[in-house]
Amino acid sequence: MNDDLTSLARRRFIALASAAAAGVAAGGAAAGADAGARAGAGVADQRSGARGEFRYPKGFLWGAATAGHQVEGGNVNSDIWLLEHVKPTIFAESSGDACNHYQLYREDIALLAGLGFNTYRFSLEWSRIEPAPGEFLTAELEHYRRVLAACHEHGIAPMLTFNHFTTPRWFAAQGGWENPQAPELFARFCGRAAHHLGDLIVAASTLNEPNIGLLLKWFNLPPAMWQVQTAMLQAAAAACGSTRFSAIMAGDPQAMLPNLLKGHRLAYAAIKSEAGRFPLGVSIAMIDDQAVGPDSQRNAKRAECYEPWLAAAAESDFIGVQTYGRSRIGKDGIVPPDAGAELTQMGEEFYPQALEQTIRYAASATKKPVYVTENGIATTDDSRRVAYIGQALTGLERCLADGVDVRGYVHWSLLDNFEWPSGYRPKFGLIGVDRATQVRAVKPSARFLGAIARANAHNPESRS
Repeated sequence: MNDDLTSLARRRFIALASAAAAGVAAGGAAAGADAGARAGAGVADQRSGARGEFRYPKGFLWGAATAGHQVEGGNVNSDIWLLEHVKPTIFAESSGDACNHYQLYREDIALLAGLGFNTYRFSLEWSRIEPAPGEFLTAELEHYRRVLAACHEHGIAPMLTFNHFTTPRWFAAQGGWENPQAPELFARFCGRAAHHLGDLIVAASTLNEPNIGLLLKWFNLPPAMWQVQTAMLQAAAAACGSTRFSAIMAGDPQAMLPNLLKGHRLAYAAIKSEAGRFPLGVSIAMIDDQAVGPDSQRNAKRAECYEPWLAAAAESDFIGVQTYGRSRIGKDGIVPPDAGAELTQMGEEFYPQALEQTIRYAASATKKPVYVTENGIATTDDSRRVAYIGQALTGLERCLADGVDVRGYVHWSLLDNFEWPSGYRPKFGLIGVDRATQVRAVKPSARFLGAIARANAHNPESRS
């Protein structure tokens, strides 16, 4: 990067970190101390809007998200690429070229900015940067530096995820997050990446949904699926000449938990010791769990799936909340949606009200600022996405009005992309992608949310 662009990036970093984070200190204690004063100021701003219009606090982050493996394409050194290709596999199809975002990131960032957004959340691909143990590729670090710079050039605050599920194949063949050495290996990667990229980052998460494996155990998945998963991992291990192979969404979540928690702590310290002068937290999957009947297992689920990570976030700068819907929990676990309930392509109940509850839970448990780092819906009916966004934001606005320190809303996802075992069938994107031509198609929901972002205001009566 030339000196002029570096200077521009630094100025953008200072301006955006000041406005977008509304004064978040690099240390969590300072961030929490002034939260009440800023929340009160935000409420005053909100009440000054036009009749029926909710005005967001100055510097609120409005964004959309992607993840490297799901959009970049050709991520051949990753654990998930191998799992897509062994037999048997739980994956419906290969990620292939994905959305070719590795080549088309400039165009996609320009689209995002043109729609009115001010934030882009994306991830590093560890397997590109460190394809062999201890071998870091400067060319790949420079690629991500160009992505960060493109954000700044378009007035977009880059919100980085250091790891969004996928890991290098060699890491998985050593046992992945079940390997006791995993925390140190992850921290080494994060430190190297932060050293090269940190001056261009506005906010970041160490890990994306590190509690995903624990949550999956609560779903009533058929035994045959677990059998296929076990056989898939065995096939992957054999392909690597290893005796074990583990991925964060396909392995033993209880064995991973202590290593993931330690990995977050060590990565946090490594990033902060480099150029980590930006808010740094962790983003966790949170479902609005609702107790049903006597002897509900809701609190047991919370203790297992959320509480360890809420405690970790309490020692970080912020908590990233990622919510899509609700689960009703009875004495025997999850209660299915009522007959006739509207379902998404993922088989989840259409329930945008969930976001308000998870924000309140996360804020109360951590006493830290909240960023909504994912929220969205899988549907081919974009009018339902518009309705979902509007209702989810109304709940977020009630949180802000009550003084909850919410600092941003990042929608999942920017693009229709590869949705892990489900492949390309689920449509989460604000922007459609013709995978044969890689032509983008902006959906009405993108314009709807982009207009809210540009105005920094939302009229719940508006539907377009």
